[in-house]
Amino acid sequence: MTASLGALALTLLFIVLGIFLEQKLAAQSRLEDCLMSGRTNCAPLWVPHR
Repeated sequence: MTASLGALALTLLFIVLGIFLEQKLAAQSRLEDCLMSGRTNCAPLWVPHR
């Protein structure tokens, strides 16, 4: 029982890490596509909210 729960937790961890990695790679790909098209204003602006 404990081994099954451990395997389930490990599987869920891998899924979450995979989703996180996919989102980061997609964002990097969009930025590179923008830069390769010759644009200079590709980076999103981060404005802190008050």
